[in-house]
Amino acid sequence: GFRKERAALEQLRGHRNIVTLYGVFTNHYSANGPSRCLLLELLDISVSELLLHSSNQGCSMWMIQHCARDVLEALAFLHHKGYVHADLKPRNILWSAEEECFKLIDFGLSFKEGNQDVKYIQTDGYRAPEAELQNCLAQAGLQSETECTSAVDLWSLGIVLLEMFSGMKLKHTVQSQEWKTNSSAIIDRIFASEGVVNSAIPAYHLRDLIKSMLHCDQGKRASAEKALCSPFFSIPFAPHIEDLVMLPTPVLRLLNVLSDASLQCEEEYEDILEDIREECQKYGPVVSLLIPKENPGKGQVFVEYANAADSKAAQKMLTGKIFDGKFVVATFYPLSAYKRGYLYQNLL
Repeated sequence: GFRKERAALEQLRGHRNIVTLYGVFTNHYSANGPSRCLLLELLDISVSELLLHSSNQGCSMWMIQHCARDVLEALAFLHHKGYVHADLKPRNILWSAEEECFKLIDFGLSFKEGNQDVKYIQTDGYRAPEAELQNCLAQAGLQSETECTSAVDLWSLGIVLLEMFSGMKLKHTVQSQEWKTNSSAIIDRIFASEGVVNSAIPAYHLRDLIKSMLHCDQGKRASAEKALCSPFFSIPFAPHIEDLVMLPTPVLRLLNVLSDASLQCEEEYEDILEDIREECQKYGPVVSLLIPKENPGKGQVFVEYANAADSKAAQKMLTGKIFDGKFVVATFYPLSAYKRGYLYQNLL
C-alpha cells in the first residue's frame, strides 16, 4: 500500500483539495523493524468528528455545500488523471485550517482506472453496489464481469452527504433490502422527516444531487464534473455559529466583549482596542484587528493571526474569559470572508 499511495500522491500533487505529500522517511524505531512513512501536511478535524458533534441534527447547509464542492473538485481532478480513490468515507475527508477547505486523504486503496489490483475496495457502508458484488464474487473465487470505475467514488460521496444531512449513520440502511429495492423512497423520507428543518428549495436541490450520485447502475451515476453543475452550488449559505466553532481558521471572532456605550466613546474604544490587542498577542503575532462600529458585525472583534495554530490556541484560552465583566465567546471566522470585508449576520 505504501508504494501505491506514494505514487498516487506524487501524481496528484498540487490540487488544493488533496492532501499534500511533503516527502518520505524511514522510521527505524517501529516494533516490526524499519518502516517507510509518508510525511503529509497537518490537517484538522475530519467529517467523521463533525458528524459526531452534529448529534442527529445533521450538519448545516453551508457545511454540506462546502464539503460537497471541495470533495467533488478533488474527485474531478483525480478522475481526470485516471485515478479512483476507492475509499471515500467521513474519516478520509479532513478540514485544512490554513487553507479553509476540505481535503481528501488516504490513497492506500486508490488505483488507475482499468488497472484495479485489489478486489476488496471501499469501506462497509460506503461501498458501491458494483464493488459489493465484486467482493462477494472474489470471496467465492470468481471473477466479476464489470470493472469498478471512478463511479464508485461518487456513490461513497452520496452516502457521506446523506449522513451529513440526516445526522445519522446509514450503514444498516444501505445494507437493507428496502434500500436495494427502492433507495429513492428512503432518500425522500430522510428529506421529508420532521427533524429536518432546512428550507425546501435548497433541500430539494441537495436531494436531487445526492440521488444523482446514488444510482445503482454505475453508468447512470453523475460524474464529479457533472455533479459540480448542480443548482445546489449556486445557493449562498451562511455558516452557523457551530460551524465557526468547529472549523478552525486563522481569524478569531470575539463576541460579547463590547457594549454599545464603549463603541460610542472614542477614548474608551481606543483603550479597549489596545487591551484586546495586548491579550491576543500572547498567543501569536496579530496581523490585523477589526472592530466594526456598525452592523453587520457591530461590536464584534475580529483578530487575524498569521496562522491557524495561533488562532486555535487563542480560541481555547479566550473562550469563557471575563473581559470588562462579560463572558467572552470566541469562534473562528472564514479568512476569505474577512479579507473581502464580508461579515455574516449571524447572532448568538
